[in-house]
Amino acid sequence: MTPLSPVPSPPGGPGAEADRAVTAILEATLRGRERGTVVDSPPGAGKSTLVVRAARELVGAGERLMIVAQTNSQVDDLVDRLATADPELTVGRLHGSDAAPDPTALRHPNVLPSAKVADLLGQSVVVSTAAKWQWVKGVEPWRHAIVDEAYQMRSDALLAVARLFERALFVGDPGQLDPFSIVGTEQWAGLSYDPSSSAVVTLLAHNPRIVPHRLPVSWRLPASAAPLISAAFYPYAPFRAGTGPGDRLLRLGSAGDGTAVDRVIDIAAESGWGLLELPARHTVRTDPEAVRAVAQVVRRLLDRRGSCTSERGESALTADRIAVGTAHRDQAAAVRTALTGLGVPVGGAEGVTVDTANRLQGREYDVTVVLHPLSGRPDATAFHLETGRLCVLASRHRHACIVVARAGITELLDEHPSTEPLQLGVTVKFPDGWEANHAVLAHLAEHRASAHRASARRASARRASS
Repeated sequence: MTPLSPVPSPPGGPGAEADRAVTAILEATLRGRERGTVVDSPPGAGKSTLVVRAARELVGAGERLMIVAQTNSQVDDLVDRLATADPELTVGRLHGSDAAPDPTALRHPNVLPSAKVADLLGQSVVVSTAAKWQWVKGVEPWRHAIVDEAYQMRSDALLAVARLFERALFVGDPGQLDPFSIVGTEQWAGLSYDPSSSAVVTLLAHNPRIVPHRLPVSWRLPASAAPLISAAFYPYAPFRAGTGPGDRLLRLGSAGDGTAVDRVIDIAAESGWGLLELPARHTVRTDPEAVRAVAQVVRRLLDRRGSCTSERGESALTADRIAVGTAHRDQAAAVRTALTGLGVPVGGAEGVTVDTANRLQGREYDVTVVLHPLSGRPDATAFHLETGRLCVLASRHRHACIVVARAGITELLDEHPSTEPLQLGVTVKFPDGWEANHAVLAHLAEHRASAHRASARRASARRASS
């Protein structure tokens, strides 16, 4: 098992360490010899902040710049950040003819939207999705580009847009989910350009002289979470928390009622982690008992009027600062229904966010409640063992993460060792989902509240009354 030892702290503290890393990245971006600069970033390390700063540095050096993001929401967020950070920066928002940009991105006077790239060539920065950029033709290539969330970009998408720029900065999180595909990819395995591989994996495979930089500090994850996430998911790119033990506190405004749900909330408030363990059982995917337990945890978090203290100050733990993560969309739908039944607001600007790991990527909350992907399953499939899925679910929080799962996952993992065939020319991932799950479960076992005894008491009461 990978030890969860803290990452050694260089002189100057986390802020100074992060500044040195950013300085080296900007130097390589502006004056490096390679065509690509790759930056690996752990959760909450400031990817967007780096992209905005690099864009301003490039424009300040007299360069025109194109930025490639993966979704329209990512593009709109970047446009808003760029325009806010520098009102003198002229930003073009290139969009599809049938996809209007978000009004938030267009509220700035220095932002110009258009469906035609010719209208935006006078802007200092032009931002769009990879899907839109691939249709751009008849323009002089940009000297510089920035590719945001580069590990979510497939290699074939990179090939389609690489003709538009000479040099690029690739920024992304190697621990997140791979580019999504809905068909089998075996026919491409081992090819020099596998379209199911990420843009960064393919870039590094064909450019061995490119050595990735890394952002060494997570400003999202608390000191209670960074050692686990770093060791379990980033063994070759370790990082540390930007805050220390005791810098962040989750306080509860009322005492618990003695139930397993309240016990796990107390444990998570104290330690940053909690495991609500339900009795072992094989269940349907939308396990009613597990769904109900997730909803009850959220309901009690709100009932107990929690407050969060951090370097940002103190604030109430409101519904919009809580997220529920699942592996499947039908599980998320079941949780939304259960929460609504308990009177918890769901979605929108003021409700609890309930979504799959894919849709929670890049987002941040004070407290997260996770339905473990392997809870109640009779098998451990490649989908449920995907390392990035568990990494995303376990790394969205600033204060605490509570996992709801049925007992028996460790035994399930041991009964279903990885049987994926080895393929020539394919880089073996490390750590794999089997090892990462074991590491996380071993840590959660130290912060467990068992619902077994409560279930046994209820069963005994039913037998006595019958």
